[in-house]
Amino acid sequence: MQVSDLITGTGPAAKVGDKLTVQYVLATYSTRKVIQASWTTPSIAKTGFQFTLALGSVIPGWVDGVAGMRVGGRRELIIPPALGYGNVAAGPGIAKNDTLVFIVDLLKIG
Repeated sequence: MQVSDLITGTGPAAKVGDKLTVQYVLATYSTRKVIQASWTTPSIAKTGFQFTLALGSVIPGWVDGVAGMRVGGRRELIIPPALGYGNVAAGPGIAKNDTLVFIVDLLKIG
């Protein structure tokens, strides 16, 4: 797994168990094609994606990659299949054993 801070936030740091609000873009590493973007998903475009940073709520790569991120930050996560969806196809554009690339903006904790 690779984690790179593109913008280092100045707010509080996220930790496992926190409720977070983010915006994100998802592409697969092999195609570099954007599969999903929270800004264009009608149900979350205005509010952002809200979730609890915990296994069972999001994929393991998000738990590992978002923990420690600060509010106001932007982070790139390159997530191998073992920490993503593994050998299961996960919807349109995500094949079995795809490496995932996320750009995540942390908007809010709590």
